[in-house]
Amino acid sequence: MHVQALDARTINALANISPEHYYAFVSATQDSVVTAWREMAACHAAACAALEHDLGERHGLGVSDFEVLERLTESQERKFRAQDLAEAVHLSQSALSRLVDRLARHGLVERCGCEGDRRGVYVVLTEAGEQRHAEAVPTHRGVLARTLPAAMLTAANNPPE
Repeated sequence: MHVQALDARTINALANISPEHYYAFVSATQDSVVTAWREMAACHAAACAALEHDLGERHGLGVSDFEVLERLTESQERKFRAQDLAEAVHLSQSALSRLVDRLARHGLVERCGCEGDRRGVYVVLTEAGEQRHAEAVPTHRGVLARTLPAAMLTAANNPPE
């Protein structure tokens, strides 16, 4: 379900596939809902593979690393309750905990306790994390611009009224 479930060989193989050639192999007799699902899944796989490759090569970040930094930069106080952050980035609590451990080792985030609830933990963006995110944003946006279908980008730029 998550790109983390893919092993490195799979990610590398997918990262080297040109988006123009990454087709959702569907027979002409398939139900249109199945066809749409397969096309969306193929698009997601290609975008995730390209993001893993480019963010990793240029910034030392994975897709989930970037998404955590992105969510933290979007929050007013540059922090998120760990439980809410896990839900926002579609990770289990344990997967988020391991990811936060890794980001904290690199000085990109910190953990701090929640004053109102001793069991609660906040993940807080550091200045280094904010800087790494800012450096990675153009790469992230560029990959999305070249891997997402033009119709999807057009729809995103012209939301229904």
